[in-house]
Amino acid sequence: MGQAQVLEGGCRCSRLRFRLTARPLIEGLCHCTGCQRMTASAFSTTIAVPLHGFEVVTGETEIGGLHGDEAQHHHCVWCKSWVFTRVDPVMGFVNVRATLLDDGHAFMPYVEMQVAEKLGWVETRVERRYDRFPALEDYPQLIADYAAWRGLQ
Repeated sequence: MGQAQVLEGGCRCSRLRFRLTARPLIEGLCHCTGCQRMTASAFSTTIAVPLHGFEVVTGETEIGGLHGDEAQHHHCVWCKSWVFTRVDPVMGFVNVRATLLDDGHAFMPYVEMQVAEKLGWVETRVERRYDRFPALEDYPQLIADYAAWRGLQ
């Protein structure tokens, strides 16, 4: 995905469309059992994008999955696809499901998290692994390392 470019995507039924206009902060996989259940798969794909670089272009969302103050999962109101997660606004980013990009080949995960909950048969090729989520103080360096890995500096 790399450089700041306009990327678009949508839910399964295409009634909800979104646009990314900012360079991702990081791309990754989450193996937590919550993501496994939300995706009915082994993990979820995530692109963390600054708030200013994400917009819903058409359609509406409803909250499903997490309904809390720290994070809310947004789903298409029609097909119920899990499209993105709004994280505490103080954090300054949105997590978008990478598999919903029109060109999913643009996604290249750098990190996987919650590896302690990973299904035993799953094998991935990523640069960094965390048994749980990285500590908040580790994110600035993690984001900088991702940018260098992607050639964004």
